Amino acid sequence: MGNTVYRAAMPVLRMFSPEAAHRLAIRALQLGLAGRSSAAADPLLATRVWKLEFSNPVGLAAGFDKDADVMDAMLALGFGFVEAGTVTPLPQPGNPKPRLFRLYEDAAVINRFGFNSKGLVPFIGKLKARERRGIVGANVGKNKLTEDAAADYVKGIEAVCHHADYLVCNVSSPNTPGLRSLQARDQIAALIGRVLDARSRAMPGAQTIPPLLAKVGPDLTEQEKQDIAEVALASGIDGLIVGNTTIDRPSTLRSHHAPETGGLSGAPLKAKSQACITDMYRLTRGQLPIIGCGGIASGADAYARIRAGASLVQLYSALVYGGPGMVEDIKRDLAACLRAGGFKSVADAVGADHR
Repeated sequence: MGNTVYRAAMPVLRMFSPEAAHRLAIRALQLGLAGRSSAAADPLLATRVWKLEFSNPVGLAAGFDKDADVMDAMLALGFGFVEAGTVTPLPQPGNPKPRLFRLYEDAAVINRFGFNSKGLVPFIGKLKARERRGIVGANVGKNKLTEDAAADYVKGIEAVCHHADYLVCNVSSPNTPGLRSLQARDQIAALIGRVLDARSRAMPGAQTIPPLLAKVGPDLTEQEKQDIAEVALASGIDGLIVGNTTIDRPSTLRSHHAPETGGLSGAPLKAKSQACITDMYRLTRGQLPIIGCGGIASGADAYARIRAGASLVQLYSALVYGGPGMVEDIKRDLAACLRAGGFKSVADAVGADHR
């Protein structure tokens, strides 16, 4: 669905609930109605992270393609990588509807899905069935009723590690009770240790081992950031995704949906995400690759995250308002920002604000 078609369809899509509109978008992508990018790849945007070659650093965040239905269709739109999930070991319906809200006046979204998932079995089947062209990550979480949270992450990592290019443990969604407590020092240290062991057990002697990341939220205290940075550096984990949705409600929000519970994403998250990336890059001394996520809607936004310390960036909520064509707009403008800044590559710009 090119941007001209998307803009024409917007009045119709707004007639549907946000979740129904999302299902329609997934179906259109499955049917090949979204088209594909015809823009030539800009060599300036090519970058190498974790021995993976990315055609560009702009990725699709987890949450859009929860059940791994449209990975290749989204890659065809020009994304440099796509992250499927969050997937839980067992199927679960998630929280009651309505649970997704568009905040038009704020270019924002609130969701309280609660890890709705069809489970690992069909998710793995789709990963297995695709040709390994283009970089796809797998994001795993825990079932709502599981008491031993780390056990669910172990199951997820063991199941996906042979079929994804990188792995993510989502420990920061605000919509699963108790999940964010896994970001506390002792809990995240124990969890990371167990999932790293699980990856090793599942891939003995493997020549290529997918990097493992933890996805942390933007609502961390200064002490929590320090703890996570120290644990990450000591544990051997390969990187961090910073961040997730926020439970904060800025006073600037204008939409009548602002009081809804759940995680807020989109434009109001921009400053908070930027600050958290800056802090985590500083605290990890630039030694761990960071994927910056939250409030990215332009090439300038992506450039700011990269300068703050992100090696790669992701977006999702901005697609609701900008349409699929914005991916190429972001890439074009990001390349222009890099050239104007005198950078010869994306990697050269990573962490530039700290130098």
